[in-house]
Amino acid sequence: MRSHIALVSLAAALALGSNGCIMKILTDGQITATRQASTSFDTIGDVELARSAAEASFGQFEGMHALAPYNQDALYLLTKTWTGYGAGFIVDEIELAQDANNDGMEEYQRKRARMAFDRAVFYGLQLLGQSAEGFDQAKKNAGSLAKWLGDHFTNKDDAPYLLWTGVAWLSRADVMKGDENEGPIFIADVYVGVAMIERAVALDPAAEHYTGLIALASYHARNGMAEPEQAKQMLDQAMKMTGGRDLLVPLAYATTYACVKGDAALYQDMLNRVLSAQDPDPYQRLENALAKRRAKRWLAKRRAKDSCGVDVSPPAATASVVGPVGK
Repeated sequence: MRSHIALVSLAAALALGSNGCIMKILTDGQITATRQASTSFDTIGDVELARSAAEASFGQFEGMHALAPYNQDALYLLTKTWTGYGAGFIVDEIELAQDANNDGMEEYQRKRARMAFDRAVFYGLQLLGQSAEGFDQAKKNAGSLAKWLGDHFTNKDDAPYLLWTGVAWLSRADVMKGDENEGPIFIADVYVGVAMIERAVALDPAAEHYTGLIALASYHARNGMAEPEQAKQMLDQAMKMTGGRDLLVPLAYATTYACVKGDAALYQDMLNRVLSAQDPDPYQRLENALAKRRAKRWLAKRRAKDSCGVDVSPPAATASVVGPVGK
């Protein structure tokens, strides 16, 4: 009798273990398929529709992570999506509030952006932590961090993970730079995001449509006393490699390098390139649609003057109306 009970108990335990393995396989398979399918999101040219879709996806991605906290694909989706949502949609809202002189709304949107980037960094560090421990000790200075990154991240597949974590880190510092209390803290740690992106570019400069080059160029052109000529070299490289397919490159060229140099002709030329482009790459349709929205805004006389100190001519300021892009 005791032997029979033991056999039944063993069979039950094995069944539970088997069910657990099956559940893990199914969950991991679903997450992998979701990551593979997520690229279709970039083909949406309707910004408002894309915003709604992104907001709806957070519940799914967060739920996947809760079911499989170890899964790299789930962590990647969360890191990239929170970064993209903050940099693409919430920064758009910040600029709208600025143009409307609505300080209260601008502050509200900055807090939202901070939350999005905080969450992206949180998941990004978890993702990096699966490949290497010791981040907190490594980031005590730029030299030790660069060594840690070089020692532990040597595969081309690491580039997107480093890239999105670094972009979130830099973007958070940018939206918080005007905060009297926390701004100086984030600015002091900017080197962390820069080092991550530099390592990503070293591993694969083409990762995520050369986003690393664009991010580093924006950093180097953060003001006229920084490294604007280094930014120009990176932007020229990105322009050449993307062949006009990625409208974020000329947008960044205008709003960073041309802006800090006070080059009105280059500023207008780059923004008009964005607005005159039709549908240069169906696989980057969403970011190109967002670039068009921002380019039209930055060509407005007041923003051009207040933000960059350049005067734009009336024809450029009334360039094409921006609507949904593509089919």
